Amino acid sequence: MKKRILGAGFEVSALGFGCMGMNYHRGVVPDKKLMISLLHKAVDCGVTLFDTAEIYGPYSNEELVGEGLSGFYDKIAICTKFGFDIQNGKGVGLNSRPEQIRTSVELSLRRLKIDTIDLLYQHRIDPKVPIEEVAGTVKDLIKEGKVKYFGLCEVNADTIRRAHDVQAITAIQSEYSLMWQEPEIEIFPVLEELGIGFVPYSPVGRAYLTGAINEKTEFFAPNDNRVGLPRFTPENIKKNQVLVKTLIDFGNHNGLTPPQVALGWLLAQKPWIVPIPGTTQEAHLLENLSSADVEIEQEEWNKLGQAVSKITIQGDRYPTEQK
Repeated sequence: MKKRILGAGFEVSALGFGCMGMNYHRGVVPDKKLMISLLHKAVDCGVTLFDTAEIYGPYSNEELVGEGLSGFYDKIAICTKFGFDIQNGKGVGLNSRPEQIRTSVELSLRRLKIDTIDLLYQHRIDPKVPIEEVAGTVKDLIKEGKVKYFGLCEVNADTIRRAHDVQAITAIQSEYSLMWQEPEIEIFPVLEELGIGFVPYSPVGRAYLTGAINEKTEFFAPNDNRVGLPRFTPENIKKNQVLVKTLIDFGNHNGLTPPQVALGWLLAQKPWIVPIPGTTQEAHLLENLSSADVEIEQEEWNKLGQAVSKITIQGDRYPTEQK
């Protein structure tokens, strides 16, 4: 597996693994033993960056990662996230107060069976807590050896600068794909300037860009969050098929599947981008990872981007109340 650098010296595999869907937010929950076996396969294939969060479950995803990967911590890196109030097994709001961050870290370390979190993200900005205070708390945790690197999720350029002034940021995690390219406008110039890496989640559009979803696809609520996303109504799924067809045509011309096109395009945008596709199937894991070895001229990727830019995507990423 090829390697890339996030931030100042954090070397990881060119593709990471998003663990969330292994038991949270993606419909029917697969057998735990099969998921642990899949995690082991990812390690065998050279994946070194594994992403989870306390809110996934809550807690069950970190527990799965801890059980499945605790024997490999000498060769991989674990990313997790804080930032929510969790009561009676449910997230009930944002909370990034210093004492909450410390409590979250201690419990995450326990569930993950590790002494140090490699990359700790604030999951979402808490408007009640200045970002400088959040960054300062993580800075102290880094000094104490409980965290190695600091990251933020879904933030604007001003927030990145303010946090980075207190504690160097290693990576920003946000949604980014051929379906959602907005980070390029405001975020990428700042990341380039400050030497910060970028970790796209939902790099294949929550499976939409694989071509496996159509207007007749059934999503299984309540454990599949796509049920409530405007982009995944039957009407919008049908309207956005023009995007999938564009990927299929490009892939047919270059000997690639739609997921390989989606991931290959991301990797071709910047050398400091490390997508974290998730899956519950070994065949899809291998398909995704092979995109790191795709060799296509940058001019071809640019043509694909230009073709996609002419398509208007129907449906917002999130419902209005979640924006």
